Amino acid sequence: MIPFEKCPICGHELEERKVEKLLRGGSHTASMKVSAEVCLHCGERLYSEEVVRSFEEIRNKLKNQDFSNFKNLGQSFTVAETWPNKAILPTA
Repeated sequence: MIPFEKCPICGHELEERKVEKLLRGGSHTASMKVSAEVCLHCGERLYSEEVVRSFEEIRNKLKNQDFSNFKNLGQSFTVAETWPNKAILPTA
């Protein structure tokens, strides 16, 4: 799948796994499971070129609010600026 035999970051073994990926486009987020080569030592994830192109397509669709081929999972929230603990801030 990936043209690496070893992790390009730390040099350890890679193993193909299904991983969860979150992508943001504008104020929208999509979650998915995707195949990746994962380093068994440092956790680095390597994706195929085709998968990376799909990530960009998903981000653009989210940014443009084109929700075709997406399934609604509910709503997401961030804390308001008025949250009492000032160490916790909103993401948007």
